[in-house]
Amino acid sequence: MKKIIIVGGVAAGMSAASKAKRLNRELNITVYEKTDMISWGSCGLPYYVGDFYQDSERMIAKPLAQFNKEGITVKMKHEVIGIDPNKREVTVKDLNSGEIFNDSYDEIIIATGASAIKPPIKNIDLKNIFTLKEFSDGIELKKAILKAENREIVIIGAGYIGLEAVEAAIHLGKKVRVIQLSERVLPESFDKEITDIMEEELSSHKDVILNLSETVTEFEGKDGKVASVITNKGKYSADIVILATGVRPNTKFLENTGIETLRNGAIIIDSKGRSNIDGIYAAGDCASVYHKVKKENVYIPLATNSNKIGRVVGEHLAGIDKEFKGTLGSAAIKVLNLEAGRTGISEEEAKKMGINYKTVFIEDKNQTSYYPGQEDIFIKIIYDVDSRVLLGGQIIGKKGAVLRVDVLAAAIDKEMTVDELAYLDLCYAPPFSLTWDPLNVVGNLAK
Repeated sequence: MKKIIIVGGVAAGMSAASKAKRLNRELNITVYEKTDMISWGSCGLPYYVGDFYQDSERMIAKPLAQFNKEGITVKMKHEVIGIDPNKREVTVKDLNSGEIFNDSYDEIIIATGASAIKPPIKNIDLKNIFTLKEFSDGIELKKAILKAENREIVIIGAGYIGLEAVEAAIHLGKKVRVIQLSERVLPESFDKEITDIMEEELSSHKDVILNLSETVTEFEGKDGKVASVITNKGKYSADIVILATGVRPNTKFLENTGIETLRNGAIIIDSKGRSNIDGIYAAGDCASVYHKVKKENVYIPLATNSNKIGRVVGEHLAGIDKEFKGTLGSAAIKVLNLEAGRTGISEEEAKKMGINYKTVFIEDKNQTSYYPGQEDIFIKIIYDVDSRVLLGGQIIGKKGAVLRVDVLAAAIDKEMTVDELAYLDLCYAPPFSLTWDPLNVVGNLAK
């Protein structure tokens, strides 16, 4: 009987475990998870914190009892602290008892995810300074942010989590200040035409202050709790600070194993989730993913990738030859009253890659004027000048903006040209679009 160990029991790990066991009931699968939570979705954290829903267990995809029923052994509060690829053994620490023991495997999946980065800021250990990555982070932050006396929220970092935290705080009637190191919000995902619109939306809200190109140097406290944030430009009062400065793969325990990683520690895998060492797989936020446009392994920690690669690994372990062809980095975010999405590569990425490209940026309407609900919609596409093949796209607006990004993702995946996009047969009815959908229009304007 093949013995499989899975290190990490969240999205990728449990997706792999479930799929493998369903396909081959004879597999002996043990999952080691260092926390007391499994199979949950961190994407729901900002909305739980913002009290859009009250029951934290709604983030759990499948309860422990269901995995036990399927015959999957799950060891909670057990941390794998080392791997010996030659002996095919793991060293495990029982976090409840402190006991350390070894366990053997035939094949192993590393699905340890990533941890929130805590910058080297003075007094960062004061109370009421939170990250928002783990289940427990959400529980503790929500307790604090619901207290009436905690009115002023400072968010450090204007990436996806940072901007989602803005909405959470505003939903609770708080005053929010966002401090971003770079000159734009979401600079790694969206181009300036799109982030300008995001920043205008944020700054127009009476309870949001956006501080760009600013560096936090120190926190000041009172009675052990954070009271103010000091930067290179000023000092701001704070009842709660949320650190949203990125994540780092949880792979430090793999040092000296010979497993190849990207510079940030993400495990390099192939289309079947295999590392460079026989019998060792990886999936999720601790691993790289192949980018279909960039034609290289990159680090894009998204739940969609985690679940898909986890499933592929599970099928492969059960004897089915399945591959994950790659990602386009498709992602979406709600910025107060706006929604935005992106897929493929940005213009900045096209420049770095040395591609002979052009872009089109348009402002249009999401639907007809005579049906209630017409709103502005902004679309940017990036395409190859020589082949005219679509390389990337970004859309921002209100109703109907993000779902149109899915069309661009399918078009890029199938290597469609801008000319094909221009005449793509898209749905039309007055409540949903114009006779020429904005996606047709942007394709037509690509010269």
